[in-house]
Amino acid sequence: MAKLDNVLNINPENKVILITGGYGYLGKAITESLVNHGALVFVLGRSKDKFEEVFEKNSFLNKKLFFQLCDISNTESIQNAFEKINSERKIDVLINNAFYLSGQSPETMNDDEWGNGIDGTLNSVFRCIREIIPFLKSNGNGKIINVSSMYGVVAPDFEVYEDSPQFLNPPHYGAAKAGVLQLTKYYSSFLGKWNIKVNAVTPGAFPSKKVQADKKFVENLKKKSCLNQIGNPEDLAGIFTFLSSEASNFITGQNFIVDGGWTVK
Repeated sequence: MAKLDNVLNINPENKVILITGGYGYLGKAITESLVNHGALVFVLGRSKDKFEEVFEKNSFLNKKLFFQLCDISNTESIQNAFEKINSERKIDVLINNAFYLSGQSPETMNDDEWGNGIDGTLNSVFRCIREIIPFLKSNGNGKIINVSSMYGVVAPDFEVYEDSPQFLNPPHYGAAKAGVLQLTKYYSSFLGKWNIKVNAVTPGAFPSKKVQADKKFVENLKKKSCLNQIGNPEDLAGIFTFLSSEASNFITGQNFIVDGGWTVK
């Protein structure tokens, strides 16, 4: 079938996409979807060994998938990573997926734990946005996709965690993820005149395989969604593929919630 000239491609073919935390539980699925839809993907992280371990069985390793050393806690490391990639290829998309935090208790969390969580979940996103701007402005276009959380939109239902307190969502995580949504709105407004689009993706309950070993906890999570399901990583990957493609060229400042209906209840 002939391609129509006025139909924008829904696949991010040949787009150069950077993703922080691209070898994690959710990041892996996002990365694989992007590569399988034709993108050239650079996974930004601190461990090349982990990158190679996660993707070693994939035939596209070293063909359309690359590792770039980057520590999102360090501005110089971020700058070096972006400059290295930009020296070889024009950057089209940045996905801010990685985060770090420490501490969990709403009552006994200390100042250092609070500060670490805000830095690793919010400040790190700001650093990456700030440092990618010169490259995207120079290109005259580009896309930034920030990863938030349903707990940046709604408060936790603490009954879900009564029998599984080890999985309790900490207070600084949701506060920082709410900040990510505001950063998304702010920079979509600020960067629009340079044709740079900024959007957010907000996942719902996507418990890791380790967490899924707690069957009762998983059942409690399922009951909170409209679909009576938890999310699988593949359920999340498609929205990143779409937002990285030309088909999303008129979308900016939006938050795409992928939660099985959790936040509508």
